[in-house]
Amino acid sequence: MKARIPKHREFIIDFPKDMDQAKADEGWVKLNEIVEEYKKAHNGQSVYAPTFIEDCEPAVKKLQEEYGFTYTIQEIK
Repeated sequence: MKARIPKHREFIIDFPKDMDQAKADEGWVKLNEIVEEYKKAHNGQSVYAPTFIEDCEPAVKKLQEEYGFTYTIQEIK
């Protein structure tokens, strides 16, 4: 059986090593909420949608200010 994963871009998120684990976990929960809200607002589309990055980046940047993580956007083939 073969499965073809569409070419897409992903957020690669890195929380500071010295951050309290509970705070990092809280940040991950909020990041996952962004994904779930995206699905609801876009008829169930997922991170594979062509505009996922552009649609979610403002919310990710807002959380970045609060939690101090870094992120890059990586193209996955």
